[in-house]
Amino acid sequence: MKAKKFILAALAVLLCATCGFAQKPVVRGSAYDVFNPITKYIRLGDVEKLAAWFSDNLEITVFQATNDASKSQAKQILKSFFDTYTPRAFNIEHTAGRETMKYALGSMKAGGDVFRVTIFVNLEGSNYLIQQIKIEKRD
Repeated sequence: MKAKKFILAALAVLLCATCGFAQKPVVRGSAYDVFNPITKYIRLGDVEKLAAWFSDNLEITVFQATNDASKSQAKQILKSFFDTYTPRAFNIEHTAGRETMKYALGSMKAGGDVFRVTIFVNLEGSNYLIQQIKIEKRD
């Protein structure tokens, strides 16, 4: 009986430890899709959780203004964008790449407009991190 309670308690701790936190990704084999959580945070407009996926320095383009930014600068740029254009939907339309570098093309509906979003991630150690994010208004 004590063994069952111990196992149930251990499982509960593991489940609680992984729920609701913005965690940096860990490579989990070829089936792991790094863009699933990134998509979720863009869809929610959650800059705090999305920023956990940023490289220390990244390139961010909003409309036609491109910036080489630190993680905190990129966070502010995206926060400003999401404050003006609240995301209503975001879907990945295409992904490609190889194990160490991947990219995704997506479509975001926000603030009454539609945007094309391009995201590049690189494998740094055991974590995929966003190296570039580009948001362009679709015609």
